[in-house]
Amino acid sequence: MIGSIFFIFNRLTEITFLIPIIGMMAYFVDGYLGANMITPPYILVLFIVSVIAVFWCIDTLIRHSTTKRSAAFVSFVDLLFFGAFIAGVYQLRFIASADCGHWNGGSVYVSLGPFGYYGRQSGNDLANDLNKTCRMLKTCFALGIMEVLFFFWTAIIAIFMYRSSSGGEKTVVRETTTVRRRSHSSRRGHGSGGHSRRHSSSSRRPHYVV
Repeated sequence: MIGSIFFIFNRLTEITFLIPIIGMMAYFVDGYLGANMITPPYILVLFIVSVIAVFWCIDTLIRHSTTKRSAAFVSFVDLLFFGAFIAGVYQLRFIASADCGHWNGGSVYVSLGPFGYYGRQSGNDLANDLNKTCRMLKTCFALGIMEVLFFFWTAIIAIFMYRSSSGGEKTVVRETTTVRRRSHSSRRGHGSGGHSRRHSSSSRRPHYVV
């Protein structure tokens, strides 16, 4: 029961932090699509992982009873998302030390496309505020790290849910076996009692001596 409460709470927390990531990354993806340019991996990876993850979280919440029965599979998938978010955060590692108060694009200025060098050259309004781009990327980076921790934690909770459910099933089987043994032994007792009564009655027959 407690494990289920913690699991639901963490799922809701994951969804809460996934929505801002999806919103900000969608802003960048839309900018690249509008400029007819390829979206770089440090934006695309985290965006795709976050979209899939939020659907997974909602699905496991809606089908919570099924989630408890297949907790081992849920734990495995959560560990996959744990690794996927690590990959997404790793792609964004360049923004960790960036100063968003005076950011010049750094090593990714060209790959920023409409938000960076090519945007400045073509007069795209998206390139007018590099500091805004920096702040959004850094926010997604921080939220991605939090999602790494959240999905690892829910994977551990799902493992405990699986162990508790499997332990409960073993207890039921043992109790059933005990009841059967008792009923079997009681039948044997009744059978032996009847035999002894028949034996005692036969031994009490009178004997006549002529």
